[in-house]
Amino acid sequence: MVVGIDDSEQSFYALEWILDHFFTPLASNSPFSLVIVHAKPFAASSIGFAGPGIADVLPRVEADLRKIAATVIEKAKEICISKSVNDLIVEVGDGDARNVLCEAVEKHHASMLVVGSHGYGAIKRAVLGSVSDYCAHHAHCSVMIVKKPKIKE
Repeated sequence: MVVGIDDSEQSFYALEWILDHFFTPLASNSPFSLVIVHAKPFAASSIGFAGPGIADVLPRVEADLRKIAATVIEKAKEICISKSVNDLIVEVGDGDARNVLCEAVEKHHASMLVVGSHGYGAIKRAVLGSVSDYCAHHAHCSVMIVKKPKIKE
């Protein structure tokens, strides 16, 4: 099972949900092994502009992206340890999350890909694109989209 994570509350909720439902201590004979994947964007795609001084900015952006990736991975490991799940593989892939997750599915011969739902509206989803939608259509395995329940007021 490959679980895609980013620095969002939704992806960490999806990770916890999967751990609670598929990797509980009572289910010690889980049919899944756990692979956690974070996609670190390329620095150039994060900046979105080019021109004089770009060469000075790129190394700093790359360093920031590495720090974010390390923080995300550390938090994911802490969540797993808190749920008594120690047998896992953690990877950081470079590039667009859609491609990184689909490649991880292929690499690990995953039978399931799990992603959190950001809950974007139609306009935001059209502009930003939906990682979960792309993966549902392109990953060579089942895709589970975990939605965090909305709090009723």
